[in-house]
Amino acid sequence: MTITEQDVLYEDNHLIAINKRGGDIVQVDVSGDASMEDMVKDYLAKKYNKPNGAFLGVIHRLDRPVSGMILFAKTSKGLDRMNRLFHDRKVTKTYLAVVREMPPQKKGTLKNWLLRDRKKMITKAYDREVKNGSYAELTYEVVGTLEGYYLLKINPLTGRTHQIRSQLSFMGCPIVGDNKYGYQRGSHRRTICLHSRSLTFTHPIKEEEMTIKASLPEDGFWEKFNVLLKGDF
Repeated sequence: MTITEQDVLYEDNHLIAINKRGGDIVQVDVSGDASMEDMVKDYLAKKYNKPNGAFLGVIHRLDRPVSGMILFAKTSKGLDRMNRLFHDRKVTKTYLAVVREMPPQKKGTLKNWLLRDRKKMITKAYDREVKNGSYAELTYEVVGTLEGYYLLKINPLTGRTHQIRSQLSFMGCPIVGDNKYGYQRGSHRRTICLHSRSLTFTHPIKEEEMTIKASLPEDGFWEKFNVLLKGDF
């Protein structure tokens, strides 16, 4: 697996945004599989002829089975300032998810306390405060329905591990393919129908408001839902 120009959504002197493929890992883990961090470093080193390697900072992460927009820093200045924007919740994150069950309301806010089970590597959601739990909040909206599936737009207001996956499952709407969180079967591609659609933020150096958007995967299923998007987000 390599990164090519087709995978690059945006690049300037300080930042580079990639449309991540579902199944790719962001950073090296116990699997030993090639990571996006290394692939983007290799891409930059070759593009700019840097035999000693290129600097790359990981600003945020996406779960391995999740696709879509992910942002890296090409300079330490860009990394520090973007980290501050994420920490101060000044970045608007928009995701798209496909579920099989209709949510109880067309739009709403989910507020839960999440507890990480490190043995099973899952996050459990509760409707009350729990000891050692972390507060999680997101808003969702049903964009439309297609062939018995529902497309949701999601804006997480907090950034917890597996937050969207666990909160939607708790609501009774597990994400298609996410058998770890209650969907009846997994995907043979080891992916789930959760896509990081866009990030909106003020550029840390240029100080311009910007939105970077990632197109849906072309896998024979996801791209069907483009008809529901109409370029709105």
